[in-house]
Amino acid sequence: MFYLGCHLSVSDGYEAMGKTALAIGANAFQYFTRNPRAPRGSRPPDPRDVTALSALLTEHGFAPALAHAPYTYNPASDKEEIRASTRELMEQELRFLEALPGSMYNFHPGCHVGQGTEAGIGEIAELLNAIVTPEQQTTVLLETMSGKGSEIGGRFEELREILDRLRPEIAGRVGVCLDTCHVHDAGYPIAQDPDAVLTEFDRVIGLGRLHAIHLNDSKNPLGAHKDRHEKIGEGALTLDGIVRIIRHPALAALPFYLETPNEVDGYAREIAQLRSLRAD
Repeated sequence: MFYLGCHLSVSDGYEAMGKTALAIGANAFQYFTRNPRAPRGSRPPDPRDVTALSALLTEHGFAPALAHAPYTYNPASDKEEIRASTRELMEQELRFLEALPGSMYNFHPGCHVGQGTEAGIGEIAELLNAIVTPEQQTTVLLETMSGKGSEIGGRFEELREILDRLRPEIAGRVGVCLDTCHVHDAGYPIAQDPDAVLTEFDRVIGLGRLHAIHLNDSKNPLGAHKDRHEKIGEGALTLDGIVRIIRHPALAALPFYLETPNEVDGYAREIAQLRSLRAD
């Protein structure tokens, strides 16, 4: 099964989001848990709407819905008030996601803002140890990053160090989401040599901890450390490189989520194109 979808807006409701995914040929999708620019102003969802989406996903055999934390969160911040706010909001979101069994929750590890990578990693691990429980059904995913500025997660070793600091009883509830644009921008030649990159990922982190792929092309050359997504086949990863990724046997069972600069109709075209290319 090729699980493929895109980033959709929850503004029209949860069930409507699932119906949009069906209409464009997707069997997976990602969405922001809150308004990414004003997370505290977001209204809680209608429980009946969430239940209707859950039934739709089960009926149509979707991959887990991937909830994405707003970009404004920073669990690695050097400011206690920012870490505390991030913790509060993420904890609320994890409790809500229990209403959508089997969900995944993706977040950017954050920026250490000058206090140093080691200190930032410690803050991220502390937050996860505080909010993740052994009983929860939701899998929390650290996203691979491009390594710009003081960003944490541009190297696989940084993510591994976070994972190594987790309480043993929650280790199985935390994994990784690999973003193809980000790892390319971080210097990993994922499009040119996915075998080598995935072998390195397996050595450092373990492929068993990889749960999802953000499938994006990049506007930047390899190792640029900039993080600018491009439409599929129009960037530095190239269409041939994207095909190598989606056909790689190590990724065959994982869901792919597009975050390319598109509206819904553009996503529909990319989904149809990628399904055709995966089947060839």
